[in-house]
Amino acid sequence: MKSFPLEPIEKASIDELRSLQLERLRWSLKHAYENSPVYKAKFDAAGVHPDDCKTLADLAKFPFTTKSDLRDNYPFGMFAVPRDQVVRIHASSGTTGKPTVVGYTAKDIDTWAGVVARSIRAAGARPGDMAHISYGYGLFTGGMGAHYGAEKLGLTVVPFGGGQTEKQIQLIQDFKPNIIMVTPSYMLAIADEIERMGLDPKSTSLRIGIFGAEPWTNEMRNAIEVRMNIDAVDIYGLSEVMGPGVASECVETKDGPTIWEDHFYPEIIDPDTGEPVADGEQGELVFTSLTKEALPIIRYRTRDLTRLLPGTARTMRRMEKITGRSDDMMIIRGVNVFPTQIEELILKRPELSPHYQCVLTREGPMDNLKVAIETAPGVDPESIEARAAAKQLQYEIKIYVGSSVEIDLRGEGGIERSVGKARRVVDLRKK
Repeated sequence: MKSFPLEPIEKASIDELRSLQLERLRWSLKHAYENSPVYKAKFDAAGVHPDDCKTLADLAKFPFTTKSDLRDNYPFGMFAVPRDQVVRIHASSGTTGKPTVVGYTAKDIDTWAGVVARSIRAAGARPGDMAHISYGYGLFTGGMGAHYGAEKLGLTVVPFGGGQTEKQIQLIQDFKPNIIMVTPSYMLAIADEIERMGLDPKSTSLRIGIFGAEPWTNEMRNAIEVRMNIDAVDIYGLSEVMGPGVASECVETKDGPTIWEDHFYPEIIDPDTGEPVADGEQGELVFTSLTKEALPIIRYRTRDLTRLLPGTARTMRRMEKITGRSDDMMIIRGVNVFPTQIEELILKRPELSPHYQCVLTREGPMDNLKVAIETAPGVDPESIEARAAAKQLQYEIKIYVGSSVEIDLRGEGGIERSVGKARRVVDLRKK
């Protein structure tokens, strides 16, 4: 079976990679300082200049960029090229205030398509494959990022987008795509619907699932792979840094996304102090763009918690699967709790489904956490086996996560389905 060749940089020596990174980092810092008034002001206030970057370690001297920087300079204040050189604009949903706006030059679009193409190839794509894209199109970067990358790789693209689950399944049956790109939670909704239609999810033509846009566990990977008979790989990205394709897993190892370090320089910092920590230590992921023109991003705090690990399938470093975000962490009576910790325990219980939500309430001064979860298809929430599973889950959350929770068992369809990112936390506490 023919396969796509790797790019030379993917197998270059570490010395070659670090040399290229330093060259591109110095360009990116200079480009941001000279062409973005926001970055000039930030660098000047911190008492640093692009010329101070003599080594990769010198990047730690430069100030962080946060989501609030983009919101404070809404819509185009962070751009480092004239607006008429920006060929594409994307934006976040803006559910917690002004959206964050990102822009791309023609070269940026080509770079983005290239790293997504590299990601799809790493997932095991072959010449002649067809990709069914169920990420949302529009201002969200997922759909168009996946689309341009798949086309650049030379695949046949089905640009479906989110929603209309029955129609998606019909076209998967009729067109017979080999690859699906979608959020893992919506992949589960598709699998549920396939079964509801009386079909076997293992019988589709799909060979590869490329899943991203939300944290998901290795237990979720195993559940999807067994149910759909596919290889499930993790793609990572965020719009402020580029979109999907900042990092992606290699199908031959499936050991965490490989960061495409020739375009995005990673750091891990202590989320409380902001100080860099060594590779292998847990902390908050920070990215600096090395080649972006329209919106260079310097030391962007992603809020994602992970570790940097040595390269395996490629020279470039890997990141451990995201365990959670410092801003979706729930603090329940002094205990830090992430939805992915609870998901990992849920997926060990065959009586329960992967559809769940963490519901936060407050009684007086005390916060309470309730885990609302559907039973597996065919399992009555009132049955002895379901109640026993709920009791065991409650016990394991207390032991392994450290927080007492209430379990709310619901029947099939009792948890809202998402066609994009799953809504894992529902906060009903009065602000």
